[in-house]
Amino acid sequence: MGPYRFMEPLERPDAVGIQGPSPDRRVEGDLLIERDVSVMLRDGTRIYADLFRPVSGEQVPALLAWGPYGKHEGTLQYLVRAFPSAGVREEDVGPYAMFEGPDPHFWVPHGYAVVNVNPRGVWYSEGTAIFIAEEEAHDCYDCIEWIARQPWCTGRVGMTGVSYLANIQWRVAALEPPHLAAINPWEGWSDTYREFAYHGGIPETWFWPYWTLQRLPVGSGLVEDLFTEAEEHPLWDSFWASKAAQLERIRIPAYVVASWADHGLHTRGTLEGFRRIRSQDKWLEVHGDKKWAYYYRPESRARQLAFFDRFLKERRTEVEEWPTVRAFVRQAGTTGEWRTFETWPVSRARPVRLFLYLERGQLVDRPPTELTTRWYLVTSGGVDRRRRPLGRLVCDYQFPQAVEIVGPMRLHLWVAALDADDADLFVGVQKLDREGGVVTFPHYAQYDDGPVALGWLRISHRDLDPVRSTDLRPVHRHEREEKVRPGEPVAVDIEIWPSGTRFEPGETLRLIVQGRDIQDYPPGRVYARHERTVNRGRHQVLSGGRYVSFLVVPIVGRE
Repeated sequence: MGPYRFMEPLERPDAVGIQGPSPDRRVEGDLLIERDVSVMLRDGTRIYADLFRPVSGEQVPALLAWGPYGKHEGTLQYLVRAFPSAGVREEDVGPYAMFEGPDPHFWVPHGYAVVNVNPRGVWYSEGTAIFIAEEEAHDCYDCIEWIARQPWCTGRVGMTGVSYLANIQWRVAALEPPHLAAINPWEGWSDTYREFAYHGGIPETWFWPYWTLQRLPVGSGLVEDLFTEAEEHPLWDSFWASKAAQLERIRIPAYVVASWADHGLHTRGTLEGFRRIRSQDKWLEVHGDKKWAYYYRPESRARQLAFFDRFLKERRTEVEEWPTVRAFVRQAGTTGEWRTFETWPVSRARPVRLFLYLERGQLVDRPPTELTTRWYLVTSGGVDRRRRPLGRLVCDYQFPQAVEIVGPMRLHLWVAALDADDADLFVGVQKLDREGGVVTFPHYAQYDDGPVALGWLRISHRDLDPVRSTDLRPVHRHEREEKVRPGEPVAVDIEIWPSGTRFEPGETLRLIVQGRDIQDYPPGRVYARHERTVNRGRHQVLSGGRYVSFLVVPIVGRE
């Protein structure tokens, strides 16, 4: 067992009205339902599962849904009613779909079993809960092999699901269980440090504490204290390596679905997962909508069915005609067009540099010859003598012709913390229409006012990994802090998460740099926030002469 910390669970199952285990078997319509079936793991620990399969008793392949939120907590109850702005329609999901998992009312009539599991240590499954780790992956491996041995199973098992239910797929597929035949990771992070707990080295202070202290810890024994562990490991180390997926070990068929709309949680990790897995049969789909709603839509489930029919039932399906990469290039909101590509990252994306012309608040095609500087307050707003806001830096580029930007961006910035030895930088990219109005997009599963893209960096974490970094995507080591001298300019490269957006002639790309989150929502709303910054006083941005600051954007030509 790794270097983990544990705590008493926030709540016990019986305290929230969940009794168990209470084995039960019954028929509802064409579903044979078995509740609280005991699954024995390799060390003798018992976990519990709910099985949904055809009444006929025929042998069928199985879909495993593995997540910590409780197999009793359904998508219908939690999402449709608690998060109405998430866009999940009641008619698209039945009462037995585990939160973020497959719907038995859809899959069983199509000749599949669905297995919903409470992993070790959560709810009333036995043992001590460990999350996002090798130990949990081994438990999932055992469960897959248990399913394959059941007399009702053909011996082929697949996995599908959103977020945590996608994350565990990366982990267990790397172990290569003999009977895991295909996976469908639907928007799940793969690097817990960079994509969830510390964005650009800046601690995430709302959703991470909520998730680790309120959503996860319900069980009958001890549960891992992820919150304390994250506080004790502010830099990348062996602990965080244990929470990152070994993607290069994955070789089985994979239908990977990502979204441009989940910056701060799933976008980066899902795309990284597709890029790094070694599967011969792999497909990537990138949409621009809200993740939960998109997962349960009829057209999405039809594609899931085609994928699993191909690899769990060995049928010829449309999958054989799919392009390797299918991505939705957004125009505004949920409007846009689907594009097909041969690779991810898109091989024909051309890195184009747009240079910061600070005096005019513009992005320009050539670097300014003369040095200009702009400073902004990081703790409060204000205006300078020209009545320009000081709370942030804004530079615009108006496109003379139509372009499509598909992929990550890199902001190379010369910056100085005038009053401190460190600084947290928050970067946003927006689209403006021809009249100068901000064009918005779905964002973070339940909002409709999102930007094109976001990026973050604590400048003491500016050290790059030269092997993994590219012209379009810097990768930071996060292994040490390099403080700066107040007032001394340093060059930093900020990773801006991938996006796919079309700009028509006369439309504008706006770059924003400031010392606080780009998006602002009421405190009670679920969102990734960064309220514990190191910022103090003023930041100065420099561009021109020997201080060349620029934004690199991936321009994709139309075939």
